[in-house]
Amino acid sequence: MTRVEKALHTRLHAGATEAYDALHARVPEDLLVALREAGVREWRIWRSGRDVFHLVDCDDYAAMREHLREHPANLAWQAQVTPLQSTPDDYSGDDDGLPFVWSLATQVSESGGPGAAEVDAPATPSDPGRPAGG
Repeated sequence: MTRVEKALHTRLHAGATEAYDALHARVPEDLLVALREAGVREWRIWRSGRDVFHLVDCDDYAAMREHLREHPANLAWQAQVTPLQSTPDDYSGDDDGLPFVWSLATQVSESGGPGAAEVDAPATPSDPGRPAGG
Protein backbone atom coordinates (compact mmCIF):
# COMPACT_ATOMS: atom_id res chain seq x y z
CA MET A 1 0.00 0.00 0.00
CA THR A 2 1.23 3.48 -0.82
CA ARG A 3 2.16 5.65 2.12
CA VAL A 4 2.70 9.37 2.21
CA GLU A 5 4.36 11.54 4.78
CA LYS A 6 3.42 15.22 4.99
CA ALA A 7 5.06 17.90 7.07
CA LEU A 8 2.76 20.73 8.11
CA HIS A 9 3.25 24.08 9.82
CA THR A 10 0.71 26.01 11.82
CA ARG A 11 1.08 29.10 13.98
CA LEU A 12 -0.64 29.86 17.25
CA HIS A 13 -2.01 33.13 18.54
CA ALA A 14 0.12 34.87 21.15
CA GLY A 15 -0.63 33.40 24.56
CA ALA A 16 -2.18 30.19 23.15
CA THR A 17 0.75 27.80 23.59
CA GLU A 18 -0.21 26.44 27.02
CA ALA A 19 -3.82 25.87 25.95
CA TYR A 20 -2.63 24.16 22.75
CA ASP A 21 -0.29 21.84 24.65
CA ALA A 22 -2.98 21.03 27.23
CA LEU A 23 -5.53 20.30 24.50
CA HIS A 24 -3.11 17.86 22.88
CA ALA A 25 -2.15 16.10 26.12
CA ARG A 26 -4.80 13.54 25.18
CA VAL A 27 -6.99 13.94 22.12
CA PRO A 28 -10.53 12.52 22.17
CA GLU A 29 -10.93 8.82 21.41
CA ASP A 30 -13.50 9.48 18.67
CA LEU A 31 -10.93 11.64 16.88
CA LEU A 32 -8.37 8.84 17.08
CA VAL A 33 -10.91 6.50 15.47
CA ALA A 34 -11.68 9.05 12.74
CA LEU A 35 -7.96 9.53 12.02
CA ARG A 36 -7.43 5.76 11.71
CA GLU A 37 -10.50 5.43 9.47
CA ALA A 38 -9.01 8.18 7.29
CA GLY A 39 -5.80 6.16 6.83
CA VAL A 40 -3.57 8.00 9.31
CA ARG A 41 -0.84 5.74 10.70
CA GLU A 42 0.92 8.38 12.79
CA TRP A 43 0.62 12.11 13.49
CA ARG A 44 3.42 13.70 15.49
CA ILE A 45 3.56 17.32 16.63
CA TRP A 46 6.46 19.54 17.74
CA ARG A 47 6.20 23.14 18.88
CA SER A 48 8.77 25.92 18.99
CA GLY A 49 7.23 28.99 20.55
CA ARG A 50 4.09 29.75 18.54
CA ASP A 51 5.22 27.67 15.54
CA VAL A 52 3.78 24.15 15.41
CA PHE A 53 5.18 21.44 13.13
CA HIS A 54 3.28 18.28 12.30
CA LEU A 55 4.46 15.08 10.63
CA VAL A 56 1.59 13.02 9.23
CA ASP A 57 2.03 9.47 7.93
CA CYS A 58 -1.05 8.35 6.01
CA ASP A 59 -2.31 6.40 3.02
CA ASP A 60 -3.53 9.38 0.99
CA TYR A 61 -3.27 12.93 2.34
CA ALA A 62 -6.01 14.45 0.17
CA ALA A 63 -8.40 11.57 0.90
CA MET A 64 -7.65 11.88 4.62
CA ARG A 65 -8.55 15.56 4.60
CA GLU A 66 -11.71 14.84 2.58
CA HIS A 67 -12.74 12.16 5.09
CA LEU A 68 -12.19 14.50 8.05
CA ARG A 69 -13.68 17.66 6.51
CA GLU A 70 -17.24 17.02 7.75
CA HIS A 71 -16.55 14.23 10.25
CA PRO A 72 -18.31 15.02 13.56
CA ALA A 73 -15.25 14.12 15.67
CA ASN A 74 -13.01 16.42 13.61
CA LEU A 75 -15.56 19.25 13.61
CA ALA A 76 -15.73 19.07 17.41
CA TRP A 77 -11.92 19.01 17.62
CA GLN A 78 -11.51 21.92 15.20
CA ALA A 79 -14.01 23.95 17.26
CA GLN A 80 -11.52 23.66 20.14
CA VAL A 81 -8.19 24.00 18.31
CA THR A 82 -9.01 26.55 15.59
CA PRO A 83 -9.46 29.50 17.99
CA LEU A 84 -5.86 28.92 19.14
CA GLN A 85 -4.42 29.11 15.62
CA SER A 86 -3.56 32.34 13.83
CA THR A 87 -4.26 30.72 10.44
CA PRO A 88 -7.33 28.47 10.64
CA ASP A 89 -7.60 25.42 8.38
CA ASP A 90 -10.90 25.00 6.56
CA TYR A 91 -10.06 21.53 5.15
CA SER A 92 -10.85 22.87 1.68
CA GLY A 93 -8.43 20.42 0.11
CA ASP A 94 -5.97 23.03 -1.17
CA ASP A 95 -3.31 22.15 1.41
CA ASP A 96 -0.47 19.83 0.39
CA GLY A 97 1.88 20.34 3.32
CA LEU A 98 5.34 21.85 3.38
CA PRO A 99 7.51 21.38 0.28
CA PHE A 100 9.93 18.47 0.51
CA VAL A 101 13.57 19.57 0.39
CA TRP A 102 15.98 16.74 1.18
CA SER A 103 16.40 13.29 2.74
CA LEU A 104 19.64 11.69 3.92
CA ALA A 105 18.30 8.16 3.37
CA THR A 106 17.06 8.93 -0.14
CA GLN A 107 20.33 10.52 -1.23
CA VAL A 108 22.42 7.70 0.19
CA SER A 109 20.21 4.96 -1.26
CA GLU A 110 20.10 6.62 -4.69
CA SER A 111 23.85 7.19 -4.79
CA GLY A 112 24.76 3.79 -3.45
CA GLY A 113 27.65 5.62 -1.84
CA PRO A 114 29.35 5.14 1.51
CA GLY A 115 26.99 4.15 4.29
CA ALA A 116 24.18 3.06 1.97
CA ALA A 117 23.73 -0.20 3.85
CA GLU A 118 23.63 1.54 7.25
CA VAL A 119 20.94 4.13 6.43
CA ASP A 120 17.30 3.15 6.65
CA ALA A 121 15.29 3.85 3.52
CA PRO A 122 12.80 6.66 4.04
CA ALA A 123 9.39 5.41 5.15
CA THR A 124 7.53 8.10 3.27
CA PRO A 125 9.25 11.00 1.51
CA SER A 126 7.26 14.20 1.84
CA ASP A 127 7.47 14.85 -1.88
CA PRO A 128 4.08 15.33 -3.56
CA GLY A 129 3.41 12.56 -6.01
CA ARG A 130 6.32 10.50 -4.73
CA PRO A 131 5.06 7.31 -3.08
CA ALA A 132 6.59 6.11 0.13
CA GLY A 133 8.91 3.18 0.14
CA GLY A 134 6.44 0.91 1.97
